[in-house]
Amino acid sequence: MPEQSKSEPVTGGEAVVRALAAHGVTTAFGIPGTHNLEIYRHLAPYGIAHVTPRHEQGAGYAADAYARVTDRPGVAITTTGPALLNITAAVGQAYSDSVPLLVVSPGMPLRHPRQPTGLLHEMRSQTEALRAVAAFSHRVSTVEEIGSAVARAFTLFRTRRPRPVHIEVPLDLLETAQPAGPVRLAPPPSAPAPAGPSLRDAARVLRSARRPAVVLGGGARSASAGCQALAEALAAPVVTTANGKGIVDETHPLSLGVSLHSPSVQKWLADCDAVLAVGTELAESDLWSAPPPLGGTLVRVDIDPAQMYAGLPADLALVGAARPTLEALRGELEEATGDSGARDGAAAVRALRAARDAETAERDVRWVPYLRAARAVLDSDAIWTSDSAQCCYYGALPHLPVGPRGRYLHPTGFGTLGYALPAAIGAKTAYPHRQVVALSGDGGLQFSVQELATAAQLRLPLPVVVFDNGGYGEIRDEMTARGDTPTGVDLPSVDLPALARAYGGRGTRADTPEALARALSLALTTPGPTVITVTEETPR
Repeated sequence: MPEQSKSEPVTGGEAVVRALAAHGVTTAFGIPGTHNLEIYRHLAPYGIAHVTPRHEQGAGYAADAYARVTDRPGVAITTTGPALLNITAAVGQAYSDSVPLLVVSPGMPLRHPRQPTGLLHEMRSQTEALRAVAAFSHRVSTVEEIGSAVARAFTLFRTRRPRPVHIEVPLDLLETAQPAGPVRLAPPPSAPAPAGPSLRDAARVLRSARRPAVVLGGGARSASAGCQALAEALAAPVVTTANGKGIVDETHPLSLGVSLHSPSVQKWLADCDAVLAVGTELAESDLWSAPPPLGGTLVRVDIDPAQMYAGLPADLALVGAARPTLEALRGELEEATGDSGARDGAAAVRALRAARDAETAERDVRWVPYLRAARAVLDSDAIWTSDSAQCCYYGALPHLPVGPRGRYLHPTGFGTLGYALPAAIGAKTAYPHRQVVALSGDGGLQFSVQELATAAQLRLPLPVVVFDNGGYGEIRDEMTARGDTPTGVDLPSVDLPALARAYGGRGTRADTPEALARALSLALTTPGPTVITVTEETPR
């Protein structure tokens, strides 16, 4: 890494890269453009590797997945104008799912007039555009301010609910050498935890409950062991959101997995006399409906105080990071008094799983055998990336068991299409020796199918399993349910395996679960992407 004195001038481009490297960034995703070349010039000297997706939206999804699996911020670099707007869908998804994503872009020069002049990629305000979807958008005005802006971003990532951030460096500052001052560093991660009466009250309520429940969201990811220990201490069934999938092993006797959308599970939750919700919004995107009223006491644990009053307001609010809060709560539980009587959480889970599966057995039968076959050939620490596709939210979320060693990355909330393939590239970049599988539908895959070229260039084994239902199956079903004539949802079939071969990968079809297992086994040891198409048989 180059060394400079505190007073030595550096360009704005070097100041950006120097600040990123100082905060431990080792990989960036993006596409070089006319206006960001001064940033790219300094990546290699500062030890930052670079991955070039084929579209900025793909760069954003790849950086998002990189952040989710490493617990370090993902970094994406764009150029001005259309490139920055291309990544905004990924920024919106990262905001929805609380992912630490840093987007760096050039901007119009410092003294660029308000009156348009026709400068390349000119737009009215990049800052305002990104401010609408990111936690903040920071346009710097000096080279020295760049370090402070990056430190500000990492402070947010480390000390508050993580959200995406945009930093804009004016074109003339990127190329201008100015004293940059000392490197500014964000403070180390903090672990705030509540204390006092609120903890004691929560422990008393949970200890005395006869029908307790635990609901886990993505904010509980760092507290997997604590979540399981607390659930076991309470003999309480555990249900998760999509982002909480696998925090407690989904084969554990107390785990209901991703089941908040089930009417049977929602009725059970409403009847519980105490619900502990950790790191979750309890939002419509988690429950697939308006949050139901709860009859018992709701204890919420969240690092974001605003969440205590969103959706279902907390009866007892524990504001703090999940891990230290649950550790403190577990200590209070050991001291708390109360007689809950005999609890059999495992029996309740067995009954609720059966009820949940019965609700959707006819619909889900088209995916479940294939998912079981795929699960059987994958390691316990495999990473799955998901799309907004029926095979994912109806199939894999409830029916593909994942444990804390593995991950399942799903675009919740914002609900973007095209996430799975570039996200798989980001995850595989982070962990090249772990198995990574992308799961998508034929409609969603084509939002980012060009990233097959990126996967082929990287030569990393990457199976892409595509369930083909001939278009936009979910919207087709919704139109039919309304009594409408399906319009714009039946799409001509695309030979996706052939397209994969055209991009430099492999492609095949799997007509049975056994064929899928064989194809996956081969794809996991074959350099580059392998598209495996499964033609859906829609239930009649």
